[in-house]
Amino acid sequence: MKYVEEYRDLRLVRKISEEIKKVVSQPWVIMEICGGQTHSILKYNLEEFLPKEISLVHGPGCPVCVTSLELIDKAIKIASEKDVIMSSFGDMLRVPGSEKDLLQVKAEGGDVRMVYSPLDAIKLAKENPDKKVVFFAVGFETTAPANALSVVEAKRQGVTNYSILSSHVLVPPAIEAILSSPDSRIQGFLAAGHVCTIMGYEEYIPLAKKYKVPIVITGFEPVDILQGILATVKQLENGEAVVENQYSRVVSREGNIPAQKLLKDVFRVIDRKWRGIGNIPRSGFALAEKFAGFDADKIFDLGKIISPESPLCIAGEVLQGHKKPTDCPAFGKECSPENPLGAPMVSSEGACAAYFHYRKIRN
Repeated sequence: MKYVEEYRDLRLVRKISEEIKKVVSQPWVIMEICGGQTHSILKYNLEEFLPKEISLVHGPGCPVCVTSLELIDKAIKIASEKDVIMSSFGDMLRVPGSEKDLLQVKAEGGDVRMVYSPLDAIKLAKENPDKKVVFFAVGFETTAPANALSVVEAKRQGVTNYSILSSHVLVPPAIEAILSSPDSRIQGFLAAGHVCTIMGYEEYIPLAKKYKVPIVITGFEPVDILQGILATVKQLENGEAVVENQYSRVVSREGNIPAQKLLKDVFRVIDRKWRGIGNIPRSGFALAEKFAGFDADKIFDLGKIISPESPLCIAGEVLQGHKKPTDCPAFGKECSPENPLGAPMVSSEGACAAYFHYRKIRN
């Protein structure tokens, strides 16, 4: 198959669904890591095609959702300074900090701009030499190469008023954090295909072996996701726990080597706090020392920021697969896309936003 419509073929979806029903013999809990997969599951109502024995839970695969509250508040403080232009992708502008979001800073007179690429932010820096232009760089390993390239390009062009506030997070450490939790009930994983496009899947092999959990690299269309579930269930039923690559049309075992070399050159691996989850060792990217002049964390020394989460928001439990968005008492009431308490109700990859949007359409 080579056209996207073929991966949405209802006849093929039903055929794979029947295969899953024939294979399954007991209950299994499977987590899809990626928020893009979560949205596809809700959009195409894929749970209706699964036997009752299969429970899908949603993981922390939304980088906007897991950006720590303290880092959001830091971005808001930087954006409030008079000589700063804060830029980022659209989702980040509406993520609530402890008191406000970046759009509110803009409404109060701050220079906050939505961009479509970090290279747009470099252009802003060149056009506004009297301003400090900061790009709020958020994402998994998928978007990190473009942000790394922007720093390399800024250095090459001598653009000294450009910097990034890095909030990059890494997927394998998050999987390990979930699996090592005593509360974990996850028995199989659908791993994010786009992350593995960059990084390959070598890092997942020791995780599958250590925790005896099958991990299937999976794409984002209905056929992809059901094929990933089928492969996971077959392993679980046979007592196997290896890494499989359902998304072989895009992903290779070694990944994108030039992109990996760029990441290794520009970034260093650090411990990172995940919103609603806590600190995960070696789960983030920060700029390497040789690029310290482009590190907004160092340029704007704001000290330690402590920000309390809303007591009404259960985003952390949703992101770890303990609860579904509809288990939250505030869902669709105190918390909605127009008035979000947490990032999962804002982001285009957030589980709460998916439940709110697609269930509203279906109803």
